[in-house]
Amino acid sequence: MSLRLRLSLTLGAAFALIWALAAAWMLSDLRNQMMFSLDQRLVASARMVAGLLEQLPTLPSKGEGTHFSAEQLNIPGGMACQVSSLRGEILARSHNNPEQALEAEKMGFHDQMIDGAPWRSFTLARGDVRITTADRQIEREALNMSILLAASVPVGVALLGCLCLLWLGIGQGLAPLNRLREALMRRNADSLEPLQLQAFPSELKPLLETQNQLFQRIGKTIERERRLTGDAAHELRSPLTAIKTHLQVARMTDGSARDQSLARAEEGADRLHRTLEQLLLLARVEGSLSFDDGSQCSAEQVARLAIQDATGGERLRIKLHVPDDLSAAPLQMPAVLAIAALRNLLDNALRHTPEDCAVEVHLENIGNRVRFVVRDHGPGIAPDDLQHLTQRFWRNGQSTGCGLGLAIVQAIVQRCDCALHFDSRPDGLRVELTMPLQAL
Repeated sequence: MSLRLRLSLTLGAAFALIWALAAAWMLSDLRNQMMFSLDQRLVASARMVAGLLEQLPTLPSKGEGTHFSAEQLNIPGGMACQVSSLRGEILARSHNNPEQALEAEKMGFHDQMIDGAPWRSFTLARGDVRITTADRQIEREALNMSILLAASVPVGVALLGCLCLLWLGIGQGLAPLNRLREALMRRNADSLEPLQLQAFPSELKPLLETQNQLFQRIGKTIERERRLTGDAAHELRSPLTAIKTHLQVARMTDGSARDQSLARAEEGADRLHRTLEQLLLLARVEGSLSFDDGSQCSAEQVARLAIQDATGGERLRIKLHVPDDLSAAPLQMPAVLAIAALRNLLDNALRHTPEDCAVEVHLENIGNRVRFVVRDHGPGIAPDDLQHLTQRFWRNGQSTGCGLGLAIVQAIVQRCDCALHFDSRPDGLRVELTMPLQAL
């Protein structure tokens, strides 16, 4: 179902319901007013006959009564009039009176059955006579129905006209959405420029701005992937070229020179393997793949597993400081990502720390979070280079890595609501990684 049809049905139904209630209220009030007017006509006719009787000769007191025409008594058409004495004798009545006499015992208004038909009567006492005027209920209802029908036809026509205008108005109101759809259909598949639509309604501007922001994010993602592809191709070309060169040298030489060339070729293959693993991990972290395998680790467990992976058995190069009051709550993030982030920080610290110095790892609680502080004893980083540390494949002149470790840490930080801070000091680099804890 289209949005226009859905809005038209919803608003039209509400509009028709309100109009129906208002019309029912109006017609009910109109009917009551009509019945009141007809009753007042009976009252006015009775009083008028009373005034005429005062001007006529004395009416006979007995007998069948005197018949007057409706014109003589000035009785409106469709009404009956009867004049009777206080003892119930009929003194006069109009010619269109029914065969059965009108009941005149009760004063005021009274509903009665005469000749098998319902009548509405009014009796007025004036002196020693009673004047009764009456009209048929069927005629009253017919008159009332004709008036109600005459009043309801304009209401129905107005309702249909309003529904038509509502349909046209909704179509006109949804025209900007059609303009947006047409603008998107006219764009090329690779076009990521922001949409520029003039005279766009303020209610739809957030939608247009969100669409343009989506184009910007898509553009940045495509640019990042292109840059990653170009950098990866460049980074993988170097170890492949080195491996090929060393193998060619090993083929042409013998003895220690051949062994040395094969050893360097193996080093190049290891570097290529590490780069590919880092690229795969970075792609998984930045993608939509899930790392939640159901396992949970505390901060101390993550630290010990990361140290084990980073040192490969040489744990003496890393000193772990765990306070006694460290929270035992599990981290609120996949354990494999927490270990990978801390391991990359440790790999980077070990790479820049001399062999005779140790890397220090401190753990501390900060509210419902835990902070890992990794400190090396290397030459440090220039202040201007701190902003480039998390860029892909960025390396300063002293680095021997592939330039993806800290980029992976930054991707994990953005994905898992962590925090990363670098503090370069003369005696080394200090890195703070903060991770959230689960509530106990």
